[in-house]
Amino acid sequence: MNWNSPAEFFAMGGYALYVWGSFGACAFAFVAEPFLIRKRHSDIVRTLRRQVAAEKLEMEQK
Repeated sequence: MNWNSPAEFFAMGGYALYVWGSFGACAFAFVAEPFLIRKRHSDIVRTLRRQVAAEKLEMEQK
């Protein structure tokens, strides 16, 4: 597709809201994913540490 001006390019033939909205949603997902993975990882590590501590305490009480 050929555009004669930057305005036509950004209008995307009348589909600008869909096209740029899709790009924005993907960009947001690409930026947010590493932060969500880091949070999920730290939550899992915290849970495992609590389980290990609980098991140690249980073994000491026996």
